[in-house]
Amino acid sequence: MNIDMIRAAATRLEGHARRTPLLTSPFLDEIAGRRVIVKPECLQHTGSFKFRGGWSAVSALDEATRKRGVIAYSSGNHAQGVAYAAAQHGAPAVIVMPNDAPRLKIDNTRALGAEVVLYDRPGGQAREEVGGRIAEERGLTIIRPYDEPQVIAGQGTCGLEIAAQAAEMGVTSGDVLVCCGGGGLTSGIALALEADAPAFRVRPVEPQGFDDVARSLTSGQIEHNAKTSGGLCDAIITPAPGEITFPILSRLCGPGIVVTEDEALHAMALAFLRLKIVVEPGGAVALAAALFHGDAIEGDDVVAVTTGGNVDAEVFKQALDRFA
Repeated sequence: MNIDMIRAAATRLEGHARRTPLLTSPFLDEIAGRRVIVKPECLQHTGSFKFRGGWSAVSALDEATRKRGVIAYSSGNHAQGVAYAAAQHGAPAVIVMPNDAPRLKIDNTRALGAEVVLYDRPGGQAREEVGGRIAEERGLTIIRPYDEPQVIAGQGTCGLEIAAQAAEMGVTSGDVLVCCGGGGLTSGIALALEADAPAFRVRPVEPQGFDDVARSLTSGQIEHNAKTSGGLCDAIITPAPGEITFPILSRLCGPGIVVTEDEALHAMALAFLRLKIVVEPGGAVALAAALFHGDAIEGDDVVAVTTGGNVDAEVFKQALDRFA
């Protein structure tokens, strides 16, 4: 996994992915006590940065392999990213999703042309086993959500954009806060910034109760979450950091930051009111850290990557009712 793979993915994504902007608001700066620069990947195709990794992985396959089809497992954002990328390449896609995933994400994945197979996550069924069995039976290529080199390469293109766009604003150092599940986006951005903007420091951000990456960075070994469902920040809840991503995170990232669900909901409301963007809870934790955990952040400027905007109407209403 290296910067050359990320640059190659950027070439394949050119003309297909959106170059999401950097956004600022004096109202957010006042809350944070420093300038907050938001990279809204909730504006990416399918409402999430996951499109980058999905397109990178599908486009890297040879034609014969693509024709046989791909399979992915995801609670929703990776599902939609792979489904859309596969459809654009004319490739069949099967997506294994938990039966307790947000209904919006299940419906969207089907609408993008994928076959959705549900598994019983609350009952302890493992998505890797379900996906592996189907892949073997049908001859499909598995595209894993974060522990997959071409997926990490695609997510890393977000880091190339941050380096270039921040430099245009005169910002060349500071903490870059990234919503973190298994670490695909976080490690990809870290590799990109190591090459193009080494004075930045990447910080993984997670929800309370699902802080496996923060604990792993502290202990120096992969730690697991006691549970893998049940939180509002479903999009970034994973069992543990990936075998590929964790060494990158360990080498390049600063300490993790952990936020509460209330802080994530508050950040959602502020993102809508001050930036006019819709962010889901898991996609808002980096902004929550920037706004409410300033004592853990270094520098006059902080970059927060909002990663997904696929939020159920009831959850969005809850955020606005409580904090608007």
